[in-house]
Amino acid sequence: MSEHACAKYHHELRDISTWQPSRGFDLVICQSVLRYLPNSNAEAAIENLAVATKRVMFLEVPTSSDLKHIVDRQSTDFDIYARSGEWYRKRLIKHFMQAGAGLWIAKASDIALYEFERGV
Repeated sequence: MSEHACAKYHHELRDISTWQPSRGFDLVICQSVLRYLPNSNAEAAIENLAVATKRVMFLEVPTSSDLKHIVDRQSTDFDIYARSGEWYRKRLIKHFMQAGAGLWIAKASDIALYEFERGV
């Protein structure tokens, strides 16, 4: 997020790898952030996102496979840390259940998922 957007919309500019949320939120959105962080910072950021997410997180991050097969190299920033989907899943499943379409449900939430949604 830019400093201009923070000033205009009264958002706070924070480092997600060191930010400690003072409370949880029903919906957390993390779009194209983790790919700019080295591994240790990305891991810390995922832990902080888990603390911040009471119910649902929307997470968008291209994986190394996406970068190779889907992402348009002409219009996308490739000065990033490319990681596999497995790298992200391994860290996310400690705290979340994947619901599809970029949505992750906090395991500690009270959201009731049908069997089919839980992937059982």
